[in-house]
Amino acid sequence: MAKAKQMYFCQECGYESTKWLGQCPGCRNWNTFVEEKLVVGAGKHSGKTEAAAPTSILNVTTSEDTRIGTGMKELDRVLGGGIVKGSLTLVGGDPGIGKSTLLLQVCRNLTGAEHKVLYASGEESLQQIKLRAERLGGFTKDMLLLCETNLDAIEGAVTKVMPEVVVIDSIQTMYLEEVGSGAGSVSQVREVTGRLMRIAKQLDVAIFIVGHVTKEGTVAGPRTLEHMVDTVLYFEGEKNAIYRVLRGVKNRFGSTNEIGVFEMKDTGLYEVENPSQVMLNGRPLDAAGSVVVCSMEGTRPILIEIQALVCQSNFNLPRRTSVGIDYNRVNLLMAVLEKRAGLMLAGNDAYVNLAGGMRLNEPAIDLGVIVALVSSFKNNPVDAHTIIFGEVGLAGEVRGVSMAAQRVKEAAKMGFTTCILPKINCDGLEEIPGMRLVGVKNISEVLAYI
Repeated sequence: MAKAKQMYFCQECGYESTKWLGQCPGCRNWNTFVEEKLVVGAGKHSGKTEAAAPTSILNVTTSEDTRIGTGMKELDRVLGGGIVKGSLTLVGGDPGIGKSTLLLQVCRNLTGAEHKVLYASGEESLQQIKLRAERLGGFTKDMLLLCETNLDAIEGAVTKVMPEVVVIDSIQTMYLEEVGSGAGSVSQVREVTGRLMRIAKQLDVAIFIVGHVTKEGTVAGPRTLEHMVDTVLYFEGEKNAIYRVLRGVKNRFGSTNEIGVFEMKDTGLYEVENPSQVMLNGRPLDAAGSVVVCSMEGTRPILIEIQALVCQSNFNLPRRTSVGIDYNRVNLLMAVLEKRAGLMLAGNDAYVNLAGGMRLNEPAIDLGVIVALVSSFKNNPVDAHTIIFGEVGLAGEVRGVSMAAQRVKEAAKMGFTTCILPKINCDGLEEIPGMRLVGVKNISEVLAYI
């Protein structure tokens, strides 16, 4: 007979232990172990399993109808061209950011295209979902609602109605009766996700699951949750801001790091087709410390403003603050400026901000950060029609970046007339009408030009 056994699981990576540990040996995080009951012996069966016959890759056929368009170009871009049948997609984000609204709009578009959709909610009643649906409008009879937290009941409903797309809102509220722990625990989240993956593959149904995030911004539950699903999407942005960014961090059916930009309005989320124009709206034209850079988010070039403020410190330890850019990267670039350019920044406070609430980690914005810091330090504004990009090394050299041609074309389309870029990229580019290209090898050449 099956018997219960006390086990400890790491909430970050799912590491198992028979006793509580202060630090997880798997992910090295502290105080992440929780106690759960594990049923030993359950699920065992006797007898041999019939071996599956392998299939030659040449005999596997694919077709264009394996993807379903969502009716939202920004979402299709992040997904790699649309929803793949039989896929499992995880959508994470802060509470109230718009995850359920986005998926409900996708359901509306799919039902409008005569696709059957099942929306299973464990957090809201049918009346609450209907109120939100009336605000969005445009639903048909193919939109099926189910308020249930028992995954066995949801699987029965999926098998009965056979929808093309299923939405589970949220994964932390679902449970399986054979797992002894409560809903939202490490064991439940892992087993529920495994069952949903099996349902998606066997029935060829596309499943979206909503996941809550922790205070660090990662999906709550074990890290194995992100490894089990096919696609991981993060919905980012401030709840008080009107713009939201949908970022793909994992995608087995398309490129990663693609982003979709949406604007939150009373009647739902609306696509922003030209994010560069949105990010540059309202920027100062003759202010010291303001520089426009170009970053590649997947295959899309985005122009964004970097603002820097360098002022004399009144404390023994100068303050360093960065918003939207890695704090350690800013400190590194300031050290390069002190060593290679001879600027004495040690006694100054420095604040670096990425306008528009975006977060960028691409090294191509290094040169823009350096120019913004120097511009503020010397109180010398940079020409408002100048775009800057390039990676900066510890020796002060400016290294080449990828997709330079797309960056320059986007800048020219937005009305910029001068582009400061790495010399190695400048030599390989064709002339663009109305755009002056300035190739630089190191930060000394950049500072001499501006």
